[in-house]
Order: sequence, then structure tokens, then C-alpha cells
Amino acid sequence: MDDARSAISSSRPGFDVGGQAEPRLDAALIRLACGENEAGLSHCEAEFSNWGAHQGATGFTWFDRTTIEFGRDFSVRIGAKTVFDGRVMAIEARFPALAPPTVVVHAEDRLQDLRMTRRTRAFERASDADIVLAIARDHGLTAQTDLAGPACAIVTQINQSDLAFLRLRALHADADVWLEGKTLHVPQRASRSDAGLELVHGARLRDFHVLADLAHQRTALVCGGWDVGAKTAVAAEASESAIASESGAGVSGPAVLKQALGERKDTVAHWTPLDEVAARGIAEAHLRGMARRFVRGRGVADADARLHVGRRVKLSGLGPLFSGDYDVVETCHRFDSAIGLRSEFVVERPWIGRS
Repeated sequence: MDDARSAISSSRPGFDVGGQAEPRLDAALIRLACGENEAGLSHCEAEFSNWGAHQGATGFTWFDRTTIEFGRDFSVRIGAKTVFDGRVMAIEARFPALAPPTVVVHAEDRLQDLRMTRRTRAFERASDADIVLAIARDHGLTAQTDLAGPACAIVTQINQSDLAFLRLRALHADADVWLEGKTLHVPQRASRSDAGLELVHGARLRDFHVLADLAHQRTALVCGGWDVGAKTAVAAEASESAIASESGAGVSGPAVLKQALGERKDTVAHWTPLDEVAARGIAEAHLRGMARRFVRGRGVADADARLHVGRRVKLSGLGPLFSGDYDVVETCHRFDSAIGLRSEFVVERPWIGRS
């Protein structure tokens, strides 16, 4: 079976607990939602039937805590590919009025270790890549990052969780955050690659809604700060050119705004760069982030494990304005008895096609 077909799911997801396949959970599944977004910390909510034959009698199926237990490794498969890998964080029991009882497993990936660790510390002469590697080591993770940039004299983490601090550095560096197994991924957004996945409306793309919105676009952003050594103010401006390499064959949000309404400049607040290089990097990262949300869509497709944050997908059959490549920024693989297994997703891009 080729990669494209093997990535497409069977009719039901599969579960591994403690590293072992659990076919009884597969059969007992009532409802599933496995979600992730570009800020990191994937979550899973899985509801199972909790009444039937158990240890030679009829009763609660999963209350002995031999399978469903706090802190236990819990993963979900679509076909042969894992779409969620984390640990059980909460166990919920439901006792509906006119139906058998159920149990709901709530799980999070290992970024919850970072969320639950709060620190105040300083990184001296460290780049963003150095900081990512240090945080990964602190939590027994390996890191993959392509962040480029100079070492800063000092970067402080003040009463922040490691996850909040990591997200802040990723925003500054124009990067995404996600965890795959025990590998922390923090790549620059511009380095996203094509997953070789095309979804065609009316075929595997079941439903799609898309909006091109100028409300939060700007033609330029200015970031200012103070050079302590030179005792002078610093400032830098990011313009449409910061997003030009990602504008494909269309027109970027900043360019459309300028054509439609004229110049609309703004200022990046709450940042204090120490030199012009840092100021320019912050301004460009924020402008790219705003521009990428110019065209934003939400869709439902046949279940496919290749749909996950950090990938690029081609959407077809949407006309000249909205067909083309998009970045996946949020996914949720869902299952229920009414609709079955499917993949919901959110995509965005900084450009609209030419009519």
C-alpha cells in the first residue's frame, strides 16, 4: 500500500495504553476528539462504554484502574499512524438518565510537563535555538529546531511556566511549537514543507468555509526600543516585503489593504528590543503573523493522519480566489456514532488569488 493510501484511516481509531494495543477500548469507543494547535499542547478526549461483562460478572468495565489510570501513556492511531501520544490526566464518569454509564479519558501530550513547571531564571549569551534545546533537556525531550538568530546578552524567564516562556520565544522567532512523541519541534514558520496532500472539494474535502478579512491587516509595523550601551532610541519598520516570499501567485493582505484603503501603519507594543536588529526581527515576525491570518478557513475532510500542525495542504475546487496551498494551524480528529471518523482542521495563508 502506498503512503497516500496508508495515511487514510480505517472506519474506527485504535488505542494503545502503556505501550500495548487495547482492542477492547477500540470496540467500546463512543466519541473521540484529538486536537492540536500551533501553540503546542495537544489534547485528547475519548468516551467509552462503561457497562458490560467484566471479570465474570456484569458491571462497570473500566473502574478497576488496570487499564485507564492517571499518568499512563495513552495514544490514538488512525490507520497505522499515531495522531495523539500523551498521558492520562483526568478520568470522568457519566451516568446519563436513559443510557448505560460511560467513562471519559482526558489526556494531554508531554508538553503538560512544561505547563506545570514555573520558573524565574536567566539565559546569558543564548540564542532562541539555545533556549529551546535547554528547555527540551530540562524535560527529557530531544529538540528539532531551525531557529536562526544572534545570541542575546540576557533573556529572562520571570514567574512563567516553561510552556508559556517557550511560546513567547516562538512568537518572537516566528516559529511554531508542537511535540511528536518525545521530540520537541520548534521550526520557523517559513520552513513548512508540503505534505503531498491535496483535498478536493466534493471529494475528500467534505466541507469548507473561508474568510479573507482586512480588519487585522496592516501595511507596516514599527517596533521601537532603547540601546542601553549607546544610550539611543532604536526603531525599525516591517512592510509588505516581509511576507513577499510567502505570497504565492496571489496578492498579500497588506497589499490588498493598501490598494483598498491606503496606508495603515501600526506599532508593536510591549516589546523592548535592545538594538535595531532585534527591533526589525520583532516587527517582521508580528507583521508576518498578522498577514498569515488574512485568509483563514475551517474544513472537514475524510480522516487523514497527515493533517496535523506544521504541514502544508493543497485545497482544490474552491475557485481562483481560494484554491491553492494553505498552512495547517489547528486540527481535531473526531469520531462519533452519528458521523463516524473525520478530520476537522483550520488553515491560513497571507494571500488571496487573482480573479
